[in-house]
Amino acid sequence: MSVTDGRPRMGGPIPKFNDYHIWKSLYCLTIDAPVGRKKLASLIGIGEGSTRTVLNILQENGLITVKKNGITLTPEGKATWNSVLMNVSPLVVTAITIGGANCAVQIPHSSNRVKYGCEERDTAIKAGALGATTLIVSNGMLLFPGNDYPLDPRADRAIRAAFLLNNDDTIIIGTADTQAAAEEGAVTAGLNLLGGLRLRKDDGEMFNQRSTGDELIALAFMVHDLVGGLPVCAKRRDNLGIRIENGKVIDNAYTGAVLEEVLGIGTTVRRVATSGPYKGIRVIVTPLEMDNRVIAAIGVVDVRTMAGVNNLIRLHSGDELNIHGNPTNRQT
Repeated sequence: MSVTDGRPRMGGPIPKFNDYHIWKSLYCLTIDAPVGRKKLASLIGIGEGSTRTVLNILQENGLITVKKNGITLTPEGKATWNSVLMNVSPLVVTAITIGGANCAVQIPHSSNRVKYGCEERDTAIKAGALGATTLIVSNGMLLFPGNDYPLDPRADRAIRAAFLLNNDDTIIIGTADTQAAAEEGAVTAGLNLLGGLRLRKDDGEMFNQRSTGDELIALAFMVHDLVGGLPVCAKRRDNLGIRIENGKVIDNAYTGAVLEEVLGIGTTVRRVATSGPYKGIRVIVTPLEMDNRVIAAIGVVDVRTMAGVNNLIRLHSGDELNIHGNPTNRQT
C-alpha cells in the first residue's frame, strides 16, 4: 500500500526474477519454440507479469521475435544462448551432495575458469540452494578441482549417463530440498563462472538513467538480506518506490519524506522518522549516484527499537557503539 496522500492505496504486482529466469527463457526457447507467454511463464516458474518483463528485456536486446504463433529466438538470441550454453539434468548422486534433490549443469570448455570450486558453492547458496559440487573433466576423468583422485564410481556413472563429456568441461551439481532450487543454484553458479548474462547494448553498468526499476528492486532485496530482514525502502528519482518487509514487497507505489529529502540533497540522512508508516523509528537513507547525479535513494528502518533492542542505526556519523551496543557519542 502507499501512504503518499495520507490514504492507503494498493499498487500493482512487482516483477520478481533474476538472471536464472532470463537464462531459463533462452533455454526453453531453444528447445521448444515457438512458445506462448503463458506457457513460458509456467516453464520458467514465475508469474505472467514477471515473464512479460523478461520478454521485454529480451526483445529490447533484439534476442526474440514475438508473433501471433508465439515467441522465437532471433539469430542474435541464438548467439547469446551459445555464449551461456549449459546442458541441464536432474541427478542422483547422494555420495557427494547433501540435499534431497540434485541437478547438474554441464558447461562446455570452461574448466580453465574454475579455481577451487568453493566459488560455485557460495554462488549456489546465495541463489537459494544448500550448496554445489564442482567437477572438471581432464584426460577423460571427472575430478575435483586441484585433485587427481578419481570420483566416486557411482557418481561418475550417474554423470556420464546424463551427459556426453568432453575434456575441459565443467560439471556443477546444485543440491537443495527441491529440484527447482537445485537447478537454480547450479545454473546461477554456471552463469557466474561464464561471466554472467550480458544483454544491454549500453555501457553495461548495473544502473543508468535509462534502466528500469528492476535493478533497484534487486538491490533493495540484497540490502534487506544484508541487514537481517529489517524493512528496506527504495525509490528512483523519476518513479514511485517500494517498501520491503519480511522478504516481500508490501508496497510498490511508496515514497516518504526522508527518501525525497535524500533525492533532493544527495547526502545520507540519519534520523527518527516523523511521518509515514515508520513514524517514531530510526531510519538511515543514502543516495545512489550515477554520472554525478542522484538517481535513487535506499533506506533501512531499525524496527528493533520498537521492542527495546539497542539500535543498529547511528543517528550521527560520529556515533560509535560500545561493547554493550550503546552509543558512546564520540566524535571523529
